[in-house]
Amino acid sequence: MTNIILTGACGKMGKVIQSVVDARENCNIVAGVDKYNDNLSPFPVYSSLREVKEEADVIIDFSNPSLLDELLDYATKNNTALVIATTGFDECQKKKIVDSSKQCPIFFTYNMSIGINLLASLAKKAVAVLGNDFDIEIIEQHHNQKIDAPSGTALMLADAISEEFDKPMKYEYDRHSKREKRTKDEIGIHSIRGGTIVGEHSILFAGRDENITLSHSARSKEVFAVGAVNAAQFMCGKTPGMYDMGELVK
Repeated sequence: MTNIILTGACGKMGKVIQSVVDARENCNIVAGVDKYNDNLSPFPVYSSLREVKEEADVIIDFSNPSLLDELLDYATKNNTALVIATTGFDECQKKKIVDSSKQCPIFFTYNMSIGINLLASLAKKAVAVLGNDFDIEIIEQHHNQKIDAPSGTALMLADAISEEFDKPMKYEYDRHSKREKRTKDEIGIHSIRGGTIVGEHSILFAGRDENITLSHSARSKEVFAVGAVNAAQFMCGKTPGMYDMGELVK
């Protein structure tokens, strides 16, 4: 049995995580953490990790980047495995995650969907085949309540693509402020926010007289919740270190 502490327990994703766990017999949420307790959860919900009394094998985090320090402090002190599904971290916070993984096992990915991680692999393959002959643009779409832009997933895809080039690539987020031709060393990243779009990511390879588009569409938040719970079960008993979807799908 995998015992889980869920941070962001009363949020939208927290509720979906609960429903996924409820449908399984080999995992259980023993406690939740959320500043806004709706008193509807079947487990105790605390306002901070410091108040949690229950012991757990792993923490699933769907909260907010501002809570990272508290999260890492708890995980390292208790040697508890940590699945980070929150996005919007800055470079300093990413370094803290890597540093903390030396003391406790951490699963960190910008997107918990297996499909998105397959998309990243296909994009790398496309770069290997197409080389420098195609311009690359990434378009991401999300609901109108999403705060960060571009999405962490879009940046993950851009990073995966950049790894395939033998020269540094620059990310272009805003072309309206300058008047100059597109350069070969850039990847355009565009954000759309509207309605209730769960998550749409497309990678356009634009060449001479032909275009290739790779895309992924998430139709519900459950795809991310399933991935997070799978990751939590995978992380049980792991030694300190950084883990991601690559290890999970091997």
